[in-house]
Amino acid sequence: MTGNHKDNSITRRRAIAVTGGTVAAGGLAVAGYQAAFADTSGTVTDAVATASASSGCMTLMSSVTEGPYYLDGALVRKDITEGKSGVPLTLRLTVVDATDGCTPVKGAAVEIWHCDAWGYYSGYTTANPGGSAPAESEDGSTANDSTYLRGYQIANANGVVKFETIFPGWYTPRTCHIHLKVHTGGQKEDGTYEGGKVNYTGQLFFDDAIAEEIFTLEPYSKHSGSYTTLDNDMVYDGGGASSGMLALEAVHKKNPAKGYKGFLTVAIDPDAENTGAGSGGGGGTPPSGAPSDAPSGTPSASATS
Repeated sequence: MTGNHKDNSITRRRAIAVTGGTVAAGGLAVAGYQAAFADTSGTVTDAVATASASSGCMTLMSSVTEGPYYLDGALVRKDITEGKSGVPLTLRLTVVDATDGCTPVKGAAVEIWHCDAWGYYSGYTTANPGGSAPAESEDGSTANDSTYLRGYQIANANGVVKFETIFPGWYTPRTCHIHLKVHTGGQKEDGTYEGGKVNYTGQLFFDDAIAEEIFTLEPYSKHSGSYTTLDNDMVYDGGGASSGMLALEAVHKKNPAKGYKGFLTVAIDPDAENTGAGSGGGGGTPPSGAPSDAPSGTPSASATS
């Protein structure tokens, strides 16, 4: 995608699921996501875990580095938007133990963080997202520049967590994505999650066709430039669900501006440790040719305070 899109309405119908069905060895089951989206008055129904257990256990998710925008101390909360504008996105993620018949990992702490509609991350709001975009301060929101679009949720008895956020924007040289860590062994303390260890570090990805349609809408369309597709991304390896590709469902099929629901089962080894820190793997630091003021890994003073 190159340039600024002028058509701010979406009328074409899109497929509900990007990655449906059951992926064979090297992948994971994503069946039953529609039932998982259903609102319940008690615990969230985990139809996917049931389907997975009946069809054989999935393999471990592919891990990558945490990238240059990670910050400690994210808050435990369901809604991480803080007033940031964008297309609504509801995420339902199910954490299962790939070493034990895909049993749900109750109490796992799932942590996510991602950029806003113009490509800015909290804590790094002066880092150039590439292309042409307004300054982050011009978005008109009351979001805290150190905490927006970051948060934890603790998995219920079915291993399920739910986040309310917005569809991420993009920044050079990356495709649209959400960062993810799964922690176990710690506990909620002072509004955040402390202790334990990180079992998995990865990223969640979006179908190119859906992402590019979203980016024609306000406020995304104010960020113009060359968007990196999945095939050209430095992190996504084409592995589908096992590499973090989300199954997506439009809230209103004829008007995706109303929002999306995203679903993925995350298969981990609760005994393993993968912090994602360091220079190994993809996405650790921006490559040559990235914006001149791309982050070096040190957050702003306000973020560390």
